Amino acid sequence: MSTDSSLLKKYDVPGPRYTSYPTVPYWSDSPTQAQWIHEIAAALDLNEKNNIGSAVYVHVPFCRSLCTYCGCNTRIARSNAVGLPYIETVLKEWDLYLEALGGRRILLKELHLGGGTPTFLSASELEYLIEGILSRSRIADHPELSIEADPRTTSEDQLRTLSKLGFKRLSLGIQDFDPRVQEIVHRVQSEEQVRQVTETARQLGFTGVNYDLIYGLPLQTQQSVQQTIEAVRRLRPDRIAFYAYAHVPWIKPGQRRFTEEDLPSGDEKRALYELGRRQLEESGYREVGMDHFALETDALWQSACNGKLHRNFMGYTPELVAPQFGLGVSSIGDAWTAFAQNEKLLESYTTRVERGELPLLRGHLLNEEDRILRKHVLNVMTTFGTDWSSPELQTPYLQSVPEKLAEFARDGLVELTASSCRVTDKGRPFLRNICMAFDARLSRQAPKTQLFSRTV
Repeated sequence: MSTDSSLLKKYDVPGPRYTSYPTVPYWSDSPTQAQWIHEIAAALDLNEKNNIGSAVYVHVPFCRSLCTYCGCNTRIARSNAVGLPYIETVLKEWDLYLEALGGRRILLKELHLGGGTPTFLSASELEYLIEGILSRSRIADHPELSIEADPRTTSEDQLRTLSKLGFKRLSLGIQDFDPRVQEIVHRVQSEEQVRQVTETARQLGFTGVNYDLIYGLPLQTQQSVQQTIEAVRRLRPDRIAFYAYAHVPWIKPGQRRFTEEDLPSGDEKRALYELGRRQLEESGYREVGMDHFALETDALWQSACNGKLHRNFMGYTPELVAPQFGLGVSSIGDAWTAFAQNEKLLESYTTRVERGELPLLRGHLLNEEDRILRKHVLNVMTTFGTDWSSPELQTPYLQSVPEKLAEFARDGLVELTASSCRVTDKGRPFLRNICMAFDARLSRQAPKTQLFSRTV
């Protein structure tokens, strides 16, 4: 189903991606270290009553070269010498958490390594880092251990080590297979390279392989997207993230390598997504939430069907696992009732950990309204609707939501009552816009500068 071009023009505005609520620019009440530990401990106490595990995310910022589309916190490093000192600092940070929590051994359900490029680290360094975290924890039944990887820098030795340590999911950054697009975004890799890493991982016991793709990249055309999806069909990953490119050169200067004239926009950009979606669905992939696809055998699709799908800073996940500890430079932790982000500058992060401090830069303690609205935003993003008729899901701001969504209802994008909304199939391309109606902080204080990428 193609999307009406007039609607694309009407709703193509800057807006958050809603990997959290409140969104990071609207964090205002930063927790102290003591408050953050209190919120984490409370979440752990609740988990222990229900025998639920926690999550750890480790950010590895290093990359061999700069991919100019990237919006992540990265550090270009030519020398391998930076890896080991960084691992030592991350493990010291983990020890600081465990000491602050009274030496408790945390039940770990998920461990995810992201970046940057985690496979910048050698096999032995990966083993040292991962064992350092796992050995200090209790491991839940059927844990999910996953890692993001660059096909250009991932070896069989690394994959063998990860498999030995219990890793079953591998996420490969692909973006696009068109050589012209790869060249302009400085991410050149062949289908054969990706095939070798994919097949090696599966042979070593990885049961889930994910690909990250991006639409809306410079010089991208319908032909290049079609060729990319055809290659993906041949390689058959279990799960695909098909993201809209976020052009934010005021935040990421590397994106100034190309201009907006090089970018598909409006109708053209959305057509790239719809072409890719149609090809993926014809190949047996099912659309999950926003920008994600999975085979019916994958846990992400199964969670979407049984109502357990969750969304956090890493995108969509099969279930809610909280608290999430964020280790490493710029990592974000989530206690559900609070967020905390580490120092974004590597030197500041290292200095504070060496001083024996949790390297918190900023965060947010959610008030009662935040917690209620967070549930509704999450519902819209994961189940395409929400209902606030129950007293425990009400807050005064919600009285204004029907009015804010009235235009969406007239355009056939939502089905609306005084206390509920349901996103129609026609409305799914506009999930971010619909969530903005539930965003009290955005409504009360529109940004004075450019903060967000465009929603379409």
